[in-house]
Amino acid sequence: MLKLVIVVLSLCYPFLVYWGLQHYDARMLLPVLLILLSLRWLVGDKTSERKIIIATLLGVVMIAFVWGYQLGLKFYPVMMNLGFLILFASSLISPPSVVERLARVKEADLPEHVIAYTEKVTFVWSIFFFMNGSIAGFTALYASEKTWMLYNGFIAYILIGILAAAEWLIRQRVRRET
Repeated sequence: MLKLVIVVLSLCYPFLVYWGLQHYDARMLLPVLLILLSLRWLVGDKTSERKIIIATLLGVVMIAFVWGYQLGLKFYPVMMNLGFLILFASSLISPPSVVERLARVKEADLPEHVIAYTEKVTFVWSIFFFMNGSIAGFTALYASEKTWMLYNGFIAYILIGILAAAEWLIRQRVRRET
């Protein structure tokens, strides 16, 4: 139950920050983010997920202290995308890819064409995380708080859903080719 609450709070993060910045100083909100990230780390069940959370935590704190608390708060989505980009892209350099590892949980013996497909999907997700993180960074630096919230709290999730759905449809076709 705690994990579900933390995931929901994480998904609502841009809305919480937007609301919080309208009512409180960013300096007061940063500890809330640090607590949320610490809780995510505690309930995280994968080493890679925990590494991304630690890197995000350190990145947000560094940005907050160097460039301001508000920017630190707004860079949370950037840091998460950067963490996932590093995780996915590095798995292409040092196989097996992230998507192949996930696929092998369900099916240990993967045909060669499926392994090739998982590498392509991992590459596509890497590009997505790069682009999504870049847009998140742009909105944090140059856009209004409303635009930042709209992109990072709504549009980015829609894009993730579209990419995941498209990948699922393509995967069904690749599976039939076996």
